Amino acid sequence: MTDVIIKIAIAEPSAIIRAGISSLLKRIQGYHVHSFEVNSIELLANNIRTQKPDIVIINPTYWGLIDIEKLKTENSQNQIRFVALVSGMIDEKALEKYDNSINLYDDTDTIKQKLDQIFEITNTEQEESQVLSVREKEIIVGVVKGYTNKEIATNLFLSAHTVITHRRNIARKLEIHSTAGLTIYAIVNKLVELNDIKQR
Repeated sequence: MTDVIIKIAIAEPSAIIRAGISSLLKRIQGYHVHSFEVNSIELLANNIRTQKPDIVIINPTYWGLIDIEKLKTENSQNQIRFVALVSGMIDEKALEKYDNSINLYDDTDTIKQKLDQIFEITNTEQEESQVLSVREKEIIVGVVKGYTNKEIATNLFLSAHTVITHRRNIARKLEIHSTAGLTIYAIVNKLVELNDIKQR
């Protein structure tokens, strides 16, 4: 089985702790971890933007309390998971805002289990978001409502050729090759209501 390749940022003031976590992550079986260390709060946002990590392991008390909600909002489009690195006493409520947490005293197996949980969540969400584009969903709605390729093209300001290409991609991605199948998909995924289908 091929190792899962992930990128992890380690945001922690202590160089010893950063290096230790980085070394431990490289020993976790099933993962090929590219880690990079962030040693100042000023560089954190910039490093997240340029390096685009899958996971950020961050000390919640990193030079004062981190505004994790703001950090998550600013990076919501990247689907980054934020993991609290607990090295001492901390308010449990503060940890609730993180996607998970690891303790400074966790062993390799425990961190692997937590990494598995986090990565499964990330993987599922990425797969769901990448199944269909917004445009492809719009085209499915048009097909289900009974519009021709030309009518869909006119409504969406596209060429008929582009609509046909999108329809091929939709069929390939979903492995659905009939209007009936697309109708069921559209209803189940709440792209249309039954009333919408009966309009034409």
